[in-house]
Amino acid sequence: MQISEAIEGYLSHLADVRRLSAATVRAYRSDLSDLARASGDADLDEIDVETLREWQWDATTAGLSKATAARRTSAVKGFLSWAREEGMTDVDPAQRLVAPKRGRTLPTVATAPALSEVLTDAKEAARDGDPIALRDHALLELLYGSGARVSEICGLDVDDIDHERRTLRVRGKGDKERVVPYGRPAAEALHAYLVRGRPALSARGEHAGAAVFLGVRGGRLGPRAVHSVVSRTVAPAVGADSLGPHALRHSAATHLLDGGADLRSVQEILGHASLGTTQIYTHVSAERLREAYRLAHPRA
Repeated sequence: MQISEAIEGYLSHLADVRRLSAATVRAYRSDLSDLARASGDADLDEIDVETLREWQWDATTAGLSKATAARRTSAVKGFLSWAREEGMTDVDPAQRLVAPKRGRTLPTVATAPALSEVLTDAKEAARDGDPIALRDHALLELLYGSGARVSEICGLDVDDIDHERRTLRVRGKGDKERVVPYGRPAAEALHAYLVRGRPALSARGEHAGAAVFLGVRGGRLGPRAVHSVVSRTVAPAVGADSLGPHALRHSAATHLLDGGADLRSVQEILGHASLGTTQIYTHVSAERLREAYRLAHPRA
């Protein structure tokens, strides 16, 4: 069986059986399609460890990041392991591959005062009732106030909001569901948008459905549009050339720890499967610990 044919079966397995996110499946498709091209779409049995190592080396010389190279290795390991289990091939040369170690970089975090100023400006802009301004204010408040992923916010339906308890039911990676809280400022902005902004946007099209956040044509708002909103409003305020919605999630996690929240609670809010993923924010908050030591320890 040719690699390209097997790849389609594996991607279907990832989407339908393992329920991986659409973004992960797209990334794996890109990685494995590149392997198919590099090998001339050879038969699965013709793939050996040397072919895979050469493919890895091409990624390194092309200047791909360690994280991308590690993902490519993970993609091919999973693919060939699955192909062997399915009886498509008798060998699994990917078992001998070693993934490059990912470099751990600290996330970009905006300060609480800077974000407060951004949100105040967004609130002022929404006072005249413009539906887009109302939407953007609610969007920014909810991204920062809940720490949810942009895909989770874009996937919100009206019934996912518990206004009384101020919680959201979101669907994270692997289609796992969790409940996250949000604060009073986000609740007020969300209420104003749902009452005055969303109906106006919904009237512009016929594809709104149950989606909470809508675009200018009345359809469900997508991650690219959210990125544009954050980049336009938040990035200039924090002195960055560009900034994505994930920076608000990073900021929420860091500010929770700065305020005294325990690591397990932050892990639960963010929906991290591993506590180790959440622990990176303790490095961001190290300055808070140093300041506490300086102020409290007699020998500081």
